[in-house]
Amino acid sequence: MPTVLRLFRYVAIAEACSWAGLLVGMYFKYVAATGDLGVKIFGPIHGALFVLYVAGVLAAARVARWGLGTVVLGLACAVPPFTSLWFERRAIARYRESVAV
Repeated sequence: MPTVLRLFRYVAIAEACSWAGLLVGMYFKYVAATGDLGVKIFGPIHGALFVLYVAGVLAAARVARWGLGTVVLGLACAVPPFTSLWFERRAIARYRESVAV
């Protein structure tokens, strides 16, 4: 697997983990009302990983020669929590299938 796709995989996983951290931080800030430290920590981390994920989708699209629909789906999967994991697995599996043929 090309390095760009491997990096995309790592960023997608990290982006999903940062979502989890941000959601936990939001729980403690808004539901438990114990403070906003989690949001202060995970907010910027998630923001940076979100930007890296978007860049990763665009870079991986060039290497894997994804169509416009796949690119749009990958970018859309950056928004709902944890869908970057689903897209990453789907996209990498399709790439491996196309290379194996």
